[in-house]
Amino acid sequence: MKEKIWMSSPHLGGNELKYIHSAFEGNWIAPLGPNVDGFENDLKTYLGAKEVAALSAGTAAIHLSLVLLGVQAGDEVLASSFTFSATVNPITYIGAKPVLIDSEKDTWNMSPELLETAIKDRLSNGIKPKAIIVVHLYGMPAKIDQIASIANRYDIPLIEDAAEALGSRYKGKALGTFGKLGILSFNGNKIITTSGGGALVSEDAELISKARFLSTQARDTAPHYQHSHIGFNYRMSNIVAGIGRGQMEVLDLRVAQRRANHQFYEGFFKQIESVELFSEPSTDYFSNYWLTTIIINPEKAGTNRETLRLAFEQENIETRPLWKPMHMQPIFHHCLSYTDGTAEHLFENGLCLPSSSNLTDESKARILKVLNQVFTKH
Repeated sequence: MKEKIWMSSPHLGGNELKYIHSAFEGNWIAPLGPNVDGFENDLKTYLGAKEVAALSAGTAAIHLSLVLLGVQAGDEVLASSFTFSATVNPITYIGAKPVLIDSEKDTWNMSPELLETAIKDRLSNGIKPKAIIVVHLYGMPAKIDQIASIANRYDIPLIEDAAEALGSRYKGKALGTFGKLGILSFNGNKIITTSGGGALVSEDAELISKARFLSTQARDTAPHYQHSHIGFNYRMSNIVAGIGRGQMEVLDLRVAQRRANHQFYEGFFKQIESVELFSEPSTDYFSNYWLTTIIINPEKAGTNRETLRLAFEQENIETRPLWKPMHMQPIFHHCLSYTDGTAEHLFENGLCLPSSSNLTDESKARILKVLNQVFTKH
């Protein structure tokens, strides 16, 4: 069998072991230590953010953000529908209710128009949503200035799920720094990885201080174990943070490599009128192009997303349909949603292409061979 080409594989930079060895040498095998402090400072510097807390997962960061904002059982939280379930799952951990908002066509992210429609409708029913969670999908910035303006107008805290968007910017400002709280993920398939992990970002130092407290089991200051709040085991370990420190050294290179992948695909698809390559709408947007994605017009192409996916699978090349919207998921289909069919169209016709920063020329040649076979045949 041919060697597997992964859609988005981990890509180490070389210095990760240096920081891991320092953790072993100092016996910092714990959810705290110099690497955690260093990783948080690296992220603060890179993002231009005031405070960052390194956590065990991006999901943990979303959950903590809702707790910090006082979301309780029965409250409503507005969230992007076109996303991975980890965006919405934490809302249910608290017993709150997701209210799902469809995408707009320029960035595939939350529609500002539908967001405001949803807010007005909920207010007319005597319900004020407690938070908004907007996702920057596949590294593409949402229309974050419009969304932040709406959030401010109605005095609803904004959470940015930038799990896929480290290294992306809107009008020169790093994603994850526009909202009350920002979320990052360092899962194994992200643009940099700590094998697993996440971070919470904020300009509010008090919120991050509370996040650190809650993420280490909410232990009160006392010589004995005393707890006045429900806590969580959500802190990042010093060993994992060491991987992150090494990865931060190559983050700009990884962004450049992912953007080069997008240019590689652009070179092919510019001749295929039936395929839309997901690209930055204007110079205001700077995407890390974590994943390069396409939309196929089956009527024009004479083929479809699934035919292309299976052709790649036959050659041991990993691809994946775009996210299935949360309002179409069995577990969330009962949730209130404000939709116009945009996300459903994207799901039905879109595909994520191999986008690893370590794609070789040989891998690219194999990818091109499949693309040529499918689109020449049809």
